Amino acid sequence: MILELLAIGLVVSAFLAVHLDDAVYSVVSLAGTLILVAILYSLSDATFVAVFQLAIAVGTLAVLFLSSEMLSEKQDGQRSFKSVLLTLGAALLLSMPSIFISIGTVPAIVSSNISFPEALWNLRSTDVILQGLVIMTVALGIAIVLQEKKERGN
Repeated sequence: MILELLAIGLVVSAFLAVHLDDAVYSVVSLAGTLILVAILYSLSDATFVAVFQLAIAVGTLAVLFLSSEMLSEKQDGQRSFKSVLLTLGAALLLSMPSIFISIGTVPAIVSSNISFPEALWNLRSTDVILQGLVIMTVALGIAIVLQEKKERGN
């Protein structure tokens, strides 16, 4: 049951992070997504990866909060309650397959004596390291944009 709730939370927060118009609210939704991913890693007995995920999330969110506050335009109009409910409904609808569809186990070609943390670091370490590299590149790009804005006097 906890994994289904995590799946719903991940889909809803990721959908909101992309769909919300206000940059600050999008960053808050992204924070929820990254924290839920860390919880999922922790529940899978990959504590070190969960800590690594949280460390990356904290740095990313700090940069994104600062840049969204400085670079985004303030919106005057309020979103209607109907629009918010429609967005939330669409996100919940997208999360339904994770609840009702069960995926059977596929026989592994390799030995199943490997634990999840070992598989993550031995087989997927490049992906995890590249995730950190992409986030650092985004942070560097935002820093360059902020520096150019400062030099222009805005």
